[in-house]
Amino acid sequence: MNIKKHALLYAWLWLISTVTMAQSVKVTGLVMDPVTRKPLPGASIIIKGQNKGTVTDHTGSFSIPTNRTGPLTLQISMVGYEPQTVSVTSANAPLTIHLNSATSELDEVVVGASRVEERLVRAPVTIEKMDARSIRETPSATFYEGINNLKGVDMVTSGLTYRQINTRGFASTGNSRFLQLIDGVDNQPAGFGFSVGNMFGLSDLDAESVELVPGAASALYGPAAFNGALLMTSKDPFTYQGLSVQAKVGVNHLNDPNRNAGPTGAAIYNDHAIRYAKAFGNRFAFKVNASYMRGLDWFATDYTDVNQSTPSEQRGAQNPARNGLNIYGDEVVRTLPGAGQVSRTGYLEKDLTDYNVYSLKLNGALHYRITPKLEAIYAVNYAKGTANYTGSNRFSVNGFSLTQHRLEIRGKQFFVRWYSNAEDSHDSYNTRSLGQQINRTWVRDLNGNVVTPDKADDTWFARYTAAYSGTIPTVTGTDQTAARTFADQGRLLPGTPEYEAQKNRLTAIQGSAGAGILSQTSMWHADGQYNLTSALNNVADVLVGGNFRQYSLFTNGTLFDDKGGRIIYHEFGAFAQISKALLADKLKLTVSGRYDKNQNFAGYFTPRASAVYSATDRHHFRASYQTGFRNPTPSDQFIKLSVGPTVTILGGAPSNSAGMNVYENSYTATSANLFGAGFGADVNKVGPQQALLNNKDKLQKSNVPYIAPERVNSFEIGYRGLLNSRLSVDANYYYGVYTNFILNTVVLRPDSPVLGSDGKPNAAAAQEILNGKAQLFQLYTNAPDKVSAQGATLGLTYRTAGGYQIGANGTWSSFNIRNADPNNVAAFNTPRFKTNVTLGHRNIAPNIGFNVAWHWQESFDWVSSFNALIPGRVPAYHLLDAQVNYRVPSLKTVLKLGATNLTNQYVVQAYGSPAVGGLYYVSIVFDQGLK
Repeated sequence: MNIKKHALLYAWLWLISTVTMAQSVKVTGLVMDPVTRKPLPGASIIIKGQNKGTVTDHTGSFSIPTNRTGPLTLQISMVGYEPQTVSVTSANAPLTIHLNSATSELDEVVVGASRVEERLVRAPVTIEKMDARSIRETPSATFYEGINNLKGVDMVTSGLTYRQINTRGFASTGNSRFLQLIDGVDNQPAGFGFSVGNMFGLSDLDAESVELVPGAASALYGPAAFNGALLMTSKDPFTYQGLSVQAKVGVNHLNDPNRNAGPTGAAIYNDHAIRYAKAFGNRFAFKVNASYMRGLDWFATDYTDVNQSTPSEQRGAQNPARNGLNIYGDEVVRTLPGAGQVSRTGYLEKDLTDYNVYSLKLNGALHYRITPKLEAIYAVNYAKGTANYTGSNRFSVNGFSLTQHRLEIRGKQFFVRWYSNAEDSHDSYNTRSLGQQINRTWVRDLNGNVVTPDKADDTWFARYTAAYSGTIPTVTGTDQTAARTFADQGRLLPGTPEYEAQKNRLTAIQGSAGAGILSQTSMWHADGQYNLTSALNNVADVLVGGNFRQYSLFTNGTLFDDKGGRIIYHEFGAFAQISKALLADKLKLTVSGRYDKNQNFAGYFTPRASAVYSATDRHHFRASYQTGFRNPTPSDQFIKLSVGPTVTILGGAPSNSAGMNVYENSYTATSANLFGAGFGADVNKVGPQQALLNNKDKLQKSNVPYIAPERVNSFEIGYRGLLNSRLSVDANYYYGVYTNFILNTVVLRPDSPVLGSDGKPNAAAAQEILNGKAQLFQLYTNAPDKVSAQGATLGLTYRTAGGYQIGANGTWSSFNIRNADPNNVAAFNTPRFKTNVTLGHRNIAPNIGFNVAWHWQESFDWVSSFNALIPGRVPAYHLLDAQVNYRVPSLKTVLKLGATNLTNQYVVQAYGSPAVGGLYYVSIVFDQGLK
């Protein structure tokens, strides 16, 4: 990104904010609660027919400039209050408007369920929403963390700057089955294939609303919405004007046993943001945002020995073949004569990665109303930061940046949008590879000479063997500890200049010779939507739309086979939706269908059908049939990575393996192991030639299909209603069937044909296996097995007469593997039970409010490639978040004192990820000044 160019753009935006355009009059007033006689900050006021509005400030006051003379109509709304329409005959006279408290939030408007505005109660599928007030008053440190309090949500923390959201099972730390949009823009770095939490997202000051659609949403949102979609909306500069500033300071790592920094080990946390928006008349508006967060990340310090070749009772720190979960370099293991299995001495993660993390977000937007009903928008976002991410390894996503541009034209019935995402990995690296590579820089031969990296592992094990066997006069034989000490002579120690020099050198080397990661992948996307309802004379509600996306991958050969140039491919999709109200508007039927085509795969059609029956205005029942699919990520398709002299990871797109004869001519790894074991048992009895002939038919030709999208079919029923004047309920049950899960399988490819002319395994190919001339490949493919998952959620909200709001929700999730092979199924990675309880009051005392949220979930097994698909237990845990706020209306300021994980329980949310403790903070927010 050209920083100077964007700095000039921001400076220009600030400059033009000083220009004043003449206004005829201003509509001003005060919005109040008629019972408490207190002002209502955050109420929305719109001039009907002018597409012009604002929100009340902390004093409940508002001011809207308008050129129109004569009578006006104001529409006033606020969550928790009944909407109101007010006629204005004299715009110069200040107004006092009273909003009556609503008995529930059932009349809230949502967009995400059907891509059009509709009442929450009549949404055809389950949907959750956080409005501007919920965002402002969340007890969590950020609004994004507060999403965890919505029912059905699973949030996994990989680090202070990276949290991943999932719904309805099959969770992961990098969730490519879940779509995340900000103002309609997919904010995933294309090379990742999933959104990196809110690292490249919205600041709290600019977040206006959040809608969560759990479950298959591909019929409306395409292949990425396999398990659901999260839709975040930023604040419109026409409505939310003025200067807003946030200063938040806190501490974490209190009493952290893994940090040696005094009795408390506390670390400073900073999160600061600024937003300015200005509208000039009813035509032009702009906004600029900047936010910066810095802190000390959570530590991954689980040193459990996970070496599956060692009996469980013999594992631990004294195991010569120890493979510590968060220790890297000790994965390199050999079986040595007499000594048995031995691993190299590894390095702790905290000595390999940088736990000082930050997140920088800059964005600006220009809005121009061509006509009162036609608006043009240009927005630019630039984000850069550091995170520690748990994937197949632990990665330091260091200095990673994402640049986005968006152009949009939108009217009352349509929008057309174009956007681009471009990523740059900068100094990111793989901590496991770093540990292994450092271990290859210092090894000495028996003469004391440092050997080259390609000989380091062999030399280290040779030293260990010599010491253990008693051939080294100064070392006691058959002593594992003494043998390791001898083999480790010259080992680089963390913190020394030599260690740091090698660490810095290797992280700068990208590819198999180092630990660095390069990705300069980009994508651009165009989409549009048109509402045909009025054009069809309101016979039915009809919505159509489509999109086109192009990927451009470049890793310079470090991950993909792209040294010769970028890998470019595209996909497109189109959808239609028809809704019809029947039975005097009590029954609403909706049918949707979408067709998607990726150039590497067959086209897919994903339908959805739903019905909503409103027995009364208080009781609403819904049922739906939903389908979803997920295209393989760029890595699933195009990775071509050598991870050793005989092993290559190969993506499943047909073009990625063209000419390599792997999918066509290989044996399964399982059958190759059986052949090798049988040959070894016979060779001393009958000789090598006969042993080969006796066992070659154990070899089995692989039948691995090229990769294809995953599929899901799901059925859901639900109820949303008001049981009495103060208690509302929302409940649902779903059942889904999944197939075509993307997975890895290992095959062995010889040079000779795997089958002879008789259709049986070829003896020449079998001989190549014995001679070590066959190549191992880890292939991306799909499994044909079917599995099912079901679940239910129940949410209750109760408002007391005294103004307290109490919420409780629970989620039950169940996975049925049926008759599937466990190796062919994605990990469910979801607790069976979890629950949230919230309690809050906006005015427990004059200008004082509070909110408390408690989260609990059951223990469960976590399976991921980080631990070679071996299950690891995530213990049950609970989190308590709380905040108390004090409003100073005269200063337009809110002071907040809060804590996440108030009880400071160090909890692990994914096996191999860090233990997350408490964060305690104080913030001050100045809002809507200089309007």
